[in-house]
Amino acid sequence: MLITTKELHTVPASFGESKDIGIYVISPVIPGYPQAKFPGVVVFSEIYQVTGPVERFAGQIASQGYIVACPSSFHEFEPPTAIPYDTEGTDRGNRYKVEKELAAYDEDAKLAIDLLCSLPNCNGRIAATGMCLGGHLAFRAAFDARVLASVCFFATDIHSATLGKGMKDDSLERVKAGDLTGKGELIMIFGKQDTHVPRAGRDLIRNTLEDANVTFSLLEVQAQHAFIRDESSKGRWDAALTKSCFGFMMELFERTVSRDLGPRAGPAPEPAHVC
Repeated sequence: MLITTKELHTVPASFGESKDIGIYVISPVIPGYPQAKFPGVVVFSEIYQVTGPVERFAGQIASQGYIVACPSSFHEFEPPTAIPYDTEGTDRGNRYKVEKELAAYDEDAKLAIDLLCSLPNCNGRIAATGMCLGGHLAFRAAFDARVLASVCFFATDIHSATLGKGMKDDSLERVKAGDLTGKGELIMIFGKQDTHVPRAGRDLIRNTLEDANVTFSLLEVQAQHAFIRDESSKGRWDAALTKSCFGFMMELFERTVSRDLGPRAGPAPEPAHVC
């Protein structure tokens, strides 16, 4: 499919001095079918906002037949431009990450989903994905019943509950309370050499999701943090592994949001113990 040039939408928000959030939208186009409708995907970025790697990742999803919205996560502090991948940019992004209110992150997700659902070429079926900070935001987006699937790449701060101002988020507590139970399907992807999310943290996330009876898969791969970033990855980009994980993500999206399966009719039957 052809891809339009990304379009920046400015949406009123409740947090920050400007009270606006910039959301980039990348849409597929099928020549000759101006009224075609597509499912939507929210792509949440790292601490650097919508950079080249994030835009390329979003474009690859859009080329498969999805309208993609990329919110600027730090609109309270910055215009909707990329933050450099250098030391100063990393320090700035990490500072913003814990200065921003948790409620503001959740509002950003709601506004991005609202925007997708309002577009004439979106059919209202929504998925979410993201990496690093964005992986955690895609995780929290799954609390919204409109999100039918979420894929979280090396999501940070879930295990430590340290996202947002005060560094005390409630992501896993909400899972324990049942806020993900019976909702969309989730995929968590982590590198086993990721120093940001150690084994104990991955085990905590897995066990919490299992205990809450959430429909999820947790994939651990031989990679470090940021292994899907194809620029300034500090020697960690793994193109082959990224391709495999992208396919894993698209299988979920194609099964859940590309097709209208109707409402879930109770739990799946117990599998037979056969050879």
